[in-house]
Amino acid sequence: MTGPVLSVRDLVVEIPTRRGVLRPVDRVSYDIAAGEILGVVGESGAGKSMTGNAVIGLLDRPARITAGEILLTGEPIHGLNGEALRRLRGRRMGMIFQDPLTSLNPLLTVGDQLTETILEHLPVSAAEARKRAIAALEEVGIPAARQRIGSYPHEFSGGMRQRVVIALALCAEPELIVADEPTTALDVSVQAQIIALLKRLCRERGVAVMLVTHDMGVIAEAADRVAVMYAGRLAELGPVREVVGNARHPYTAGLMASTPSASGGHRRLRQIPGAMPRLDAVPDGCPFHPRCERAEARCRQAPEPMLQTCDGRAACWFPVVADEEVPA
Repeated sequence: MTGPVLSVRDLVVEIPTRRGVLRPVDRVSYDIAAGEILGVVGESGAGKSMTGNAVIGLLDRPARITAGEILLTGEPIHGLNGEALRRLRGRRMGMIFQDPLTSLNPLLTVGDQLTETILEHLPVSAAEARKRAIAALEEVGIPAARQRIGSYPHEFSGGMRQRVVIALALCAEPELIVADEPTTALDVSVQAQIIALLKRLCRERGVAVMLVTHDMGVIAEAADRVAVMYAGRLAELGPVREVVGNARHPYTAGLMASTPSASGGHRRLRQIPGAMPRLDAVPDGCPFHPRCERAEARCRQAPEPMLQTCDGRAACWFPVVADEEVPA
């Protein structure tokens, strides 16, 4: 396969309310190739998780996709529902949630949950499914997997439970994994182990991964490319080393300056003034302009800057240039 595993094209998600229609995802476009990890980052409410849920078909009503396309290896999947969508999830798309306790059934052993998924999506016998379940636990680093396959989720630590969730997401050999804040609930040392595990499995299996997080440190460590979201839109998209080392959008530069590991040794971390706008009060023009030190008259006017109308890297009329000092 030469094309991308996942293609999102001008995706729009809307939520009708009594006060009007809200757009938590507004004309978002990106691709993810086989074996690539795309990190999607931004503040709470930026539209990261909503984009991931739209991709895998887990939007809660009344939210719905109203425009754009989602293509899995070139096939449109944004209009699927019911049985067609259920068969797609698990087999071709896997999901890793933030809290493993909410995604594992507490009344079933981890072995039962793994074998059930394998039998549902792969043409194998029960004995073969059990073998594959044990192999999946071993692959994600569960010690004594043959004995632990009969354990219940509460008998594992938080880090081990997340490893089980990763095994569950991968056991049917999907092409795409959507990982929504997979390390947030874990200790820092365990986070590093889970990130390393995800990177290794991605490379070995050639799985495309959409990694949703608010942690720039996780993005810098795990991702190949990064998509920075703000108010439902893409602010910046590019290779992670270029974006982290030379952010072009003022919002991305502000995120980097407020991250301890990326703040360049400043005695005080910088902060972005103000707050992200409510979905029913997104300003005209660039949605970041009320908080931006670089904003000029053009930034406050429609049409707003987008990746396609700017330089393809940052949706900004006046991007930060290399080695330029970002205002505090």
